Amino acid sequence: MSQQKRILISVDVEEFDIPEEFGRQVSLQDKLEVSRRGLQTTLDIFEKYNVRATFFITAYWAQHYPELIRRIAARHEVASHAYYHSSFTDADLEGSRLALQEISGQQVKGFRMPRLREVNMDALQKAGYQYDSSVNPTWLPGRYNNWHIPRTMFRKENLWIIPSSVSPMVRYPIFWLSVKNAPLWVTRHFSRQILRKDPYLSFYFHPWELTDLQGYNLPGYISRVSGEKMCRKLEGFLAFLQKRGKFCAHADIIPS
Repeated sequence: MSQQKRILISVDVEEFDIPEEFGRQVSLQDKLEVSRRGLQTTLDIFEKYNVRATFFITAYWAQHYPELIRRIAARHEVASHAYYHSSFTDADLEGSRLALQEISGQQVKGFRMPRLREVNMDALQKAGYQYDSSVNPTWLPGRYNNWHIPRTMFRKENLWIIPSSVSPMVRYPIFWLSVKNAPLWVTRHFSRQILRKDPYLSFYFHPWELTDLQGYNLPGYISRVSGEKMCRKLEGFLAFLQKRGKFCAHADIIPS
């Protein structure tokens, strides 16, 4: 790996089912279309800032928008986000990889489990993946307790693990919820700490965040900064990162 810092931006492309976590039903059309609208905006922003990124995509969503997947694959990495976002079996690992390869025309090397749940490493390797990016190595009440996991890329059972970035010492996470809810100066402060210590910074978000979420009765920490507000936040962060390293895909940092 070169001395230049790498900026790993990743996008979780999935059925918009987060309202169901809070007991609100969403139509299948909304589940697909909300993410599609947000993805179009995401691609426009990435073009503006010359971002190369990794898109972790559910095979089910991809099957509804094959032309959009091929547009992504022309510039970015396509990786698996399982077959469906709301249900999972180990058999989905190979099925989603093969479906995404067929649609994108690109070799699918990486995987991220929906909601960053734990992954069966043996099943993941047997399904043909080279790396996993399902770990946020921090503590977040009700979600993660991963203080014991290394902050940066490591090897586990013949797979590379690429965690999301957290700061040294306090392990402040740089991910969608923190960037959404914290002032941009806080995000920049901890991002500088990460880039001083680590060879890369890894940040992820969802396309549906770039759409107006006010009509879905979601908690304020999810919906308050969405649509245009989130677009402005994301652009401010990308403009900051653009000056501090090279945008690249997760697969680009995997040793050959």
